[in-house]
Amino acid sequence: MDLPFDGAISEFYNSAAPEGVRAAISKADKKDILSESYPYDAPMDKDDYEDELDALQHELVRLQADVKETGKRLVVVFEGRDAAGKGGTIARFRMNLNPRVARTVALPKPSDREAGQWYFQRYVQQLPTEGEITLFDRSWYNRGVVEQVFGFCTPEQRQHFFAQIQDFEAMLVDEGITLKKLWLNVGRAEQLRRFLKRERDPLKQWKLSWIDVEGLKKWDAYTQAIRETFDASHSAHAPWTIVRSDDKKRARLAAIRAVLHDLEYTGKGQVSAPDPRICGSPDIWDA
Repeated sequence: MDLPFDGAISEFYNSAAPEGVRAAISKADKKDILSESYPYDAPMDKDDYEDELDALQHELVRLQADVKETGKRLVVVFEGRDAAGKGGTIARFRMNLNPRVARTVALPKPSDREAGQWYFQRYVQQLPTEGEITLFDRSWYNRGVVEQVFGFCTPEQRQHFFAQIQDFEAMLVDEGITLKKLWLNVGRAEQLRRFLKRERDPLKQWKLSWIDVEGLKKWDAYTQAIRETFDASHSAHAPWTIVRSDDKKRARLAAIRAVLHDLEYTGKGQVSAPDPRICGSPDIWDA
């Protein structure tokens, strides 16, 4: 089978990955949790997960009905390490929702015209109108992290972004938009294990990009950029919620709960807070 990028991910695993990362992957069963600091030793039971997910998706449908009826505007930003499970989490969030009410925005590389605009401009155009939910699969935070790591922006452009970010998000909130920011984090060994699985799966190879391949070599640079971004953008009006996603099932439930728990909507049932062992403020972030 032909591997994407000429098997560059396997080559990184075999010759360049840190020894501890390689050892963790090689010794583990496919159901083992690889991060030693993760508070669980094994993934969540499938039946328990599906029961909880079903209940939460009923709540999401109630939230959607309330948003449509009242004209609320909800924005959920999904950010995180590569392979942290953003796409899967968004898919479970939207599974039973009306695409006319809840839509996902995943913007490509800026066009030449967009590159000459105010940085936030193309994201503003995607904000919800009354009665809509917009889920950003990556967002304006590209400038804080990936553009910094790969040199796609200048240091001056990034500092300008940091100077404006809190005011920008304060304007969104002041306008009446409910803004939730989720950062999904995954350990280095688990990230590489997921990339290796994608590399060998013809149905998932499309998820891989040159950024993913090169990003494997830049773990420490990503870590620094993420830390700086949290420092610049975690605020009282737009706080970050960190979800440790080494177990995808627990992460999906925690992310949905993090959105639902703090919101008021008609017909709301008993929605408990997300698991504090894997979900919380940037203090819980595991670099």
